[in-house]
Amino acid sequence: MWGAPAEPADSYYQIRPECTDVPNTKFKIKPGKTLSVRKWQAAFTQEGFLDMGKTLNRIQRGGIHPTIRGEVWEFLLGCYDPKSTFEEREQIRQRRRTQYASWKQECKQMFPVIGSGGFITAPVITEKGQPILDPLVLQETNLGEDSDFFKELESRGPLDKKVIQWMLTLHQIGLDVNRTDRTLVFYEKKENLSKLWDILALYAWIDNDVGYCQGMSDLCSPMIMLLEDEADAFWCFERLMRRLRGNFRSTGRSVGVEAQLTHLASITQIIDPKLHHHLENLGGGDYLFAIRMIMVQFRREFSFCDSLYLWEMMWALEYDPEMYSLYEEPEFEGEKTEGSSKGKPKSIKQCGKYERENMKNGGNSAEGPLPISVFLVASVLKDKSSKLMTEARGLDDVVKILNDITGNLDAKKACTGAMKLHKKYLKKVLNFFPLSLRFVSVTSFYLYTHNETSLAVF
Repeated sequence: MWGAPAEPADSYYQIRPECTDVPNTKFKIKPGKTLSVRKWQAAFTQEGFLDMGKTLNRIQRGGIHPTIRGEVWEFLLGCYDPKSTFEEREQIRQRRRTQYASWKQECKQMFPVIGSGGFITAPVITEKGQPILDPLVLQETNLGEDSDFFKELESRGPLDKKVIQWMLTLHQIGLDVNRTDRTLVFYEKKENLSKLWDILALYAWIDNDVGYCQGMSDLCSPMIMLLEDEADAFWCFERLMRRLRGNFRSTGRSVGVEAQLTHLASITQIIDPKLHHHLENLGGGDYLFAIRMIMVQFRREFSFCDSLYLWEMMWALEYDPEMYSLYEEPEFEGEKTEGSSKGKPKSIKQCGKYERENMKNGGNSAEGPLPISVFLVASVLKDKSSKLMTEARGLDDVVKILNDITGNLDAKKACTGAMKLHKKYLKKVLNFFPLSLRFVSVTSFYLYTHNETSLAVF
């Protein structure tokens, strides 16, 4: 109702009373600005088609009401196509739940703690696949030394390498689960911790390239809270990982997030060359001090509630109406179904503002568009430029200055700052390159400017 006072959102994500050092929440539910239950329901036609353009505008103005956040996120992350009907989405939901149940049963057969309501924090096998009868594991899982699981494990013979690697990961997931969002009342219940562990364990099994990496529990935790059905929470997390899994992919020589850090260096070099030069002189030219912000998407720099607000703002700004089709596209060319969305022009009205800017100014390179999160980090560095230039005498000082922003950032202002920086960046890049080179990759641009020319031209 217009004119009604803003409502604090903390009550939806209760903090344990003994946790007194958590950041204060700035997000408030603002009537007329925040996407409400009524506005959300009104955005659907009778058949179930969603007006995504209006929904994005509302989210960008004031976020999402906590009571509908989970179901809205499913659209923002590409779980469902706004052009689908209620009936079509229900069929997809049931199919995915069946698939999740099948995967979970497969994992449970390999390790019976999956789906049991418990989880482990100590290894159960050696690197050669031999069982470890750790007293802690026996206590956590109620698996006695004489349990069928350990007997079967010994009798199986050599385990497959994939199975060994997965089982070696399970206790690492458990250790991270134990540390994730423990200030929240929600995670006082072991069943919720177990649900988080189950989802991460299952994801580690099906994602052969990435598996599980530290930081994923921070990304998955909100899904558990917002979506009651475990399978729905899994698929929401899986869609989020479609965006972010490249950051976690590692080879013998590099980690995927290094590409984003290179982009961050390029942006800072263009927008604030003096700061970039100062950071390089301090030994921070690789920008590793910003790795946490990118890996877990500012989860540690904001309160829990504000981090959710930040995420949905970013996703709304980045929204691409082709996302669902791209995620659902059959892997092989011969499997593509009639009516594939490829080749159809996307409606700019259904795109987020950030995506529109990329479409308009050629910000989508062959590598794909840079995520707005990189510009968010660049915006933070720009805001702290004066302090970093005058007070940072080493990398420890840089880290300390950036740690001081925890709880002091405003999600909406941060997104606004990132958008302004993105626009400025595109303008400078496009003015620098001739028309024929305007779609050069950001990495190539960084290497070019870093090694061969001065940024004085800007």
